Amino acid sequence: MAKSNEKITMKGNPLRVEGRCLEEGCQLPQFRLVGTDMAEATNAAFAGKVVVVMTIPSIDTPVCATEARRFNQEASSLSGDVVVLGVSRDLPFALKRWCGAEGVSRVVPLSDHKHRAFGRDFGVELPDLGLLARAVFVADRAGKVVHVDYVPEIAEEPDYGAAIKAVRACL
Repeated sequence: MAKSNEKITMKGNPLRVEGRCLEEGCQLPQFRLVGTDMAEATNAAFAGKVVVVMTIPSIDTPVCATEARRFNQEASSLSGDVVVLGVSRDLPFALKRWCGAEGVSRVVPLSDHKHRAFGRDFGVELPDLGLLARAVFVADRAGKVVHVDYVPEIAEEPDYGAAIKAVRACL
């Protein structure tokens, strides 16, 4: 688990990452994303909830698919006061198709394909690839970030246990 976005790699090769590194104790940045229904989604839609934000390069890759399934499974054992957001640059149509085919219903798939500000705001922008780095953030009901995990190797999964522990501490 890494608290910094300074040394992110893909298959061992360093990647250029843009955006500020989020830190525990800061407010979750404001965001504007697109849902699978093409409607805008912002922080306001999740106010008062414990929010898990998982950022992934693409839902159509094995590690990202595994991560989405795992967070979906974990979320099913948590209260309705917890929302898991899965954010990528995938088109909303692809996210909807994948989630439907996989039966993923507890992860809210959101796309940054339109506005492209999320990546920099969360410190996960991979400008040379046009994708988002893999990371997990947990914010409490007031929107304060209580867990940060910039996954150092984007081909690896995050520390699910640490993220879920942070969620449970907020309930």
